[in-house]
Amino acid sequence: MTASAGLSVVIAGGHSAGHIEPAMNVADAIRRLEPSVRITALGTERGLDTTLIPARGYPLELIPPVPLPRRPGKALLQTPGKLRAAVAAAAAVLDRVGADVVVGFGGYVAVPAYLAARRRGIPIVVHEANARTGVANRLAARLTTHVFTASDSVRIRHGVAIGIPLRPAITELDRTAARPAARSKLKLDADRPTLLVTGGSQGAQRINGAALGAAPAFEAAGVQVLHIAGPKNPVLAPERTAGHAPYRVLPYLETMADAYAAADFVLCRSGAMTCAELTAVGLPAAYVPLPLRGGEQRLNAEPIVAAGGGLLVSDAECTPEWVADNVVGVLLDPSRLSAMTAAARGAGTRHAGETMARAVLEVARGHHS
Repeated sequence: MTASAGLSVVIAGGHSAGHIEPAMNVADAIRRLEPSVRITALGTERGLDTTLIPARGYPLELIPPVPLPRRPGKALLQTPGKLRAAVAAAAAVLDRVGADVVVGFGGYVAVPAYLAARRRGIPIVVHEANARTGVANRLAARLTTHVFTASDSVRIRHGVAIGIPLRPAITELDRTAARPAARSKLKLDADRPTLLVTGGSQGAQRINGAALGAAPAFEAAGVQVLHIAGPKNPVLAPERTAGHAPYRVLPYLETMADAYAAADFVLCRSGAMTCAELTAVGLPAAYVPLPLRGGEQRLNAEPIVAAGGGLLVSDAECTPEWVADNVVGVLLDPSRLSAMTAAARGAGTRHAGETMARAVLEVARGHHS
């Protein structure tokens, strides 16, 4: 029997992939360190919880979602009652599984989980992935001192920067060693400069249009393109004559590690997970922040760009002309590309999942003993 035998950990990080992915990565890291620990995911019927969490092999307990209305009105008046019901439901789950710690990542499920844990005297561990902290985690930081963040630029009480928990497929990726097999698998030429274009899991019309519009410039420069357009954004690959650089279009790619291994540079959004993955594997990028959420994505990219690991362009200015003038130049300049690759790698971290998992286990043991 280990010191962790009998421990019960509840993970609260639902709704969006940006919350679920790091939450599940920490759960995986806990399981690798201590297979005997029981892990339960707390979620809601909204968002991607019921799709992504069971696919990772964890039991999912559902509670009512409590989104916080941004404007006065009937929905705001109904919030206290909804919150009480959600806290009661979360507390019932904590009782049923004998929780020793609640690990939260923000989102609709987090506030009820935090308040239920506080009501039961169960310790809380928090991770904030975004440069601009959410309401749920700002509340949690008043209830616990165990607060981890994606970077030093995240402003939250008690925050300790560790990076974002990532999958081993990313953290253990050796791009140089994996490149030949990845390019062969993706039907790319072995030795051409290679651009990866991606707008995230759903794609981005602005990025798709800019990349397709710059296709003649890529062809003229001998740059091949792997373009992951998104399942809701059908894109036709531009025609290529035999012997010219390939332009490969895929609606979706499940094994992003292959895309990262194949690529020399990326054109992409700057969500927190994207920034964390690219810097972890040392892949420079032209970041195109989503022009919503108060500029949150721009804040994610700015430290990487300041370190020399990428370029930054606004959504409105991401045109075919900008891509042709800026991205092609980087790909054709080996010394500049090498310097940006080193800078991107220096801006990232690969060990956040294990670091946080060890902290969670320590807190849980303290409560369990």
